[in-house]
Amino acid sequence: MTATDPALTALSQGWCALSLLHGRIEAHIERALQARHDLSVREYSLLDVLSRQHEGDGGHLQMKQVADAVVLSQSATTRLVTRLEDRGLLERYLCPTDRRGIYTNVTVAGLKLLGEARPTNDAALREALDEAARNPELAPLVRVVESLKAPVTLPA
Repeated sequence: MTATDPALTALSQGWCALSLLHGRIEAHIERALQARHDLSVREYSLLDVLSRQHEGDGGHLQMKQVADAVVLSQSATTRLVTRLEDRGLLERYLCPTDRRGIYTNVTVAGLKLLGEARPTNDAALREALDEAARNPELAPLVRVVESLKAPVTLPA
């Protein structure tokens, strides 16, 4: 394959369309969450991911798993956790069986804010997808997103 190969050009155009769709959706959700709940998309995602953990052995996510889930570096995820902890939305504590491990849990205030923000997130997502569906270049991607039924799981 060469740089001018039509297959590469089509692949590149598809990637650009997917990137454009993602950017538009994320920006739309960001504006809605910021305006109504003083949350960024990343903060919302982190609260959501951590709220889905369960107590007990293997129930807590390692920071690398959290970072992968919210698509940030480990250092950026740690800063994000610290910011939400400073706001009283998360708390960290030592693992009772391994003093080197640190767990992060969503506080009652964090769960309350997440519950209030979830309908905003969902409505903003729907609005962004509806708007993108009116663009002939993005409409096929919107249909694919809407056809996904199972959540994407990340490797451990």
